[in-house]
Amino acid sequence: MHRLLDVLPVFAGDARIRRLFTLVPGSDFDVDALAAIERVHARTIPWDEARRRSFDLILAASPKGDLGLLHGDRVLLPHGAGFNKTIRGEGSGDSASGLDPAYVQPGGHPVSTLYALAHPSQVARLAAVSPPAARQSAVVGDPTLERLLASRSHRDHYRAALGTGGRKLIVLASTWGPESLLARRPALPAQLTGRLPHDRYQPVLIVHPNERSRTGALDLAERLAPALDAGLILAGPYEEWAAVLVAADAVITDHGSTALYAAALDRTVIAAYDGGDELIPGSPMAELLAHSPHLAAPGHLEGSLAAAIDAALDAHRPGATRTFADTAFAEQGHALERLREEVYGLLGLDPPAAPATARLLPPPAPSVRVPAAFAVRVHISGTDVRVERHPAHSDAPAHHLAAEHGTASERHAQSAGLLYRRSERPAASPHRAVRTVAAWTAGVLDSYPGCRTASGVLSPSLCVVRTRSGALLTVRISPCREADRIVHADPAAVLSAVHAWLGAHPGQPVAATAVTEIVCRIGGRLFPVRLSPTTPDEAELTL
Repeated sequence: MHRLLDVLPVFAGDARIRRLFTLVPGSDFDVDALAAIERVHARTIPWDEARRRSFDLILAASPKGDLGLLHGDRVLLPHGAGFNKTIRGEGSGDSASGLDPAYVQPGGHPVSTLYALAHPSQVARLAAVSPPAARQSAVVGDPTLERLLASRSHRDHYRAALGTGGRKLIVLASTWGPESLLARRPALPAQLTGRLPHDRYQPVLIVHPNERSRTGALDLAERLAPALDAGLILAGPYEEWAAVLVAADAVITDHGSTALYAAALDRTVIAAYDGGDELIPGSPMAELLAHSPHLAAPGHLEGSLAAAIDAALDAHRPGATRTFADTAFAEQGHALERLREEVYGLLGLDPPAAPATARLLPPPAPSVRVPAAFAVRVHISGTDVRVERHPAHSDAPAHHLAAEHGTASERHAQSAGLLYRRSERPAASPHRAVRTVAAWTAGVLDSYPGCRTASGVLSPSLCVVRTRSGALLTVRISPCREADRIVHADPAAVLSAVHAWLGAHPGQPVAATAVTEIVCRIGGRLFPVRLSPTTPDEAELTL
């Protein structure tokens, strides 16, 4: 259903066109398909009514079902990134999904008036199973890819919406069925969030709509709960997944179509497909995976996941993956115009004067579950402090537990060596009660005997900390300046560095004019930090 929404710009601005949607019976995923149409407030009609009526044009994104019962010229649109896999138990069983003669030409007759294909090679493959259908085909490209390509300049905007910052955005892409990544490696999302340092990588999961529909949104979220709680973002099935691909640095994938869209954007592709009967040898997807670095099986990931991702990112060369996408997608940048030419020809109408333009992808939603407690590893060498944060449930050795007071669980707050609180934005109500950073830090140390350092995050560059000695110290954080951007650290990560450094250097700084400078290494970047006694005005700042 999402494919049909992506082709709507073909008819944009044309008052002669009325758009109606119906659902062909027999799909295992019909509930979510109808929900997708309802979300965009489209007009739907029951299948029985659709069978009784005649239409000027019928658009379908799949040949399956009783399309032949609908009256009117039928156009079969590109679905997925070509014909790369078979689906056992459907149709002929050994045919590529989308090219099965049982669906393409039921009863020996083509089911569609026009087969809109994404690449010339697909015409030849269609001819091998149905010469009459191939004679009614046209290469128009892929309308969904058009949206990704049109949105490339919004990459920074999407990353900002996700809260990526200077981290590497790592996408885990799973298709559906028994050979999908989630079926074969169900622990991988939790491994990504648990083993990748939080300040260096941001993991996002893309799940095929069929799998989301089969599992159910609630059950899927519960299965993924440990990873979601640790910071994994679950991208939405329509538009959001595409915006995430535009924002991504690397994609870990099985044999689903998402990988070829990532390749068209020239992203680093890492194969995590362990073989099986579904992937068709010699297909664009098979070639892409064969020439991509392979992620080891789950039993061999310990200690090597970050290294494997970094190696793939370092080995990537501009244009390398795009060459494989070029064997699946033609007419890049022109797909909507090509499709408009074909469908308006069938309608016998002149197309609108304004060009058919792909609609930009909206920004993705940020994670609704932001980690609030971390197991922190620290290495101190003089004034150089390296910090690596992992989810609180990590079983790796850690220097201390850091928790955000008021957000983390009370269990984590009771166990934390460092408790911090971020300055709240003003509430909508004019009635507001606040506490000074001096009072709040003193109260936290009184309430939590196990806590050694309490801190208020007043801004991305200013914090105030209080240790068990009672001294208030101001922490000023400088960003990391790179060639074309300025990268800010999460102040909470810097506070872990300060907490560890103060623990290793008790009593410093104590003089009224003392200023100490340290360097925090966070996510592979250096952030200069200045520590000084807090002034009376700074102590009165509120949280």
